[in-house]
Order: sequence, then structure tokens, then C-alpha cells
Amino acid sequence: MTTTIRIATIEDLQTLREIGIETFGDTFAAQNKPENMQVYLEKAFDEQRLANELNRLGSTFYLLEEGGEPAGFLKLNVGEAQSEPMGDEALEIERIYIRRAFKRRGFGRKLIDLAQAAAEEQGKSKLWLGVWEKNADAAAFYERLGFLREGEHSFFMGDEEQTDWIMVRRLRCGRIEESYSKQDGSAKEEDFR
Repeated sequence: MTTTIRIATIEDLQTLREIGIETFGDTFAAQNKPENMQVYLEKAFDEQRLANELNRLGSTFYLLEEGGEPAGFLKLNVGEAQSEPMGDEALEIERIYIRRAFKRRGFGRKLIDLAQAAAEEQGKSKLWLGVWEKNADAAAFYERLGFLREGEHSFFMGDEEQTDWIMVRRLRCGRIEESYSKQDGSAKEEDFR
């Protein structure tokens, strides 16, 4: 099958919304109260909010398709679009979602590689993301790809405050700094945030 990754447009809003609700629910519903999940999903994937995000300067969505079927998406932020003030030298991976049926095919790594290429193209010196402290599989995946924990921030799931670890992968001259772990090709994607 043919895999494509393209910049998403406003015409992809419903597809992005469906993928977001589906993958976030698949990943986090068992660990959170149903009412908190509902509040979060309604807010985070509200059509108008998502349209605003698609049109926001500094934010780019990429839609991943396998055989013409939507398989996941990636959202990148730079500058003031970042969810935390990380500076102009940073590129944020705000969302990386892969549908359950498409997991374990290397798509998470492909999207991370795309994020790195975007960072290099824009002259950024670091990639960063937030991952829930209880999402051990995702944190381990990111560590295998050279991300290190450098802080934390609050994430609200309905009325519950949770902790996301801020994980950073530093780039030097368009390459990952040598002090970070080597990529051995064994990393597999999970659902991330």
C-alpha cells in the first residue's frame, strides 16, 4: 500500500477531528473518568477550535494516509503557537496520533522524522513535546528516539490536573546531538500526547 503524508487543510477538519477523538479515547479512556474524557474531547476537538488551530500562524497539521485511508496525524507548532514558551529555536510536536489499526507499522517514527526535517528546514535547534507521565510506552518510544525529559507542565483532563513531562531532542547543525541515544530502528509508535 502507498503511504502519503501531506499538509492538512480546512477540508480535512472532520477527518482530523475523528482521528483525534478516536485515538485519544483509545489511549486514555481506561485511565480517566468518563465525564473528564467527555469534557476534554468536546473542548479539544470542537470544530471551531480545530478550525482556528488549522488556520493559526505557526501551526501545521500533517495528515498520514495509508492506501488512501486516514491513518493518523501530526501537529507542529513554532513561535507563539507553541503550547509553552520554548523560544524561537524550538519546534513543538503538539499532537501525534496513529489510529489503532495502523499501529506497529513505523508511522510514529515517520512522523517524528518529518518533525525533525521541518525543524532542520526552519533552522531550529530543538524538538519538544509533552507526554503524560503515566504513558510509559510513549515516553520510552520518545527516549529511544533521543528525547530526554527536561521538565513538566500541567495538563487538564476535565477537572483533573495531570502532569505531562516535557521531553526535548536537541539538534545541532541539522543533526541530533551525538550525546543522545542512537536510533536503532526498533522503536514502534504508541499513542502519544
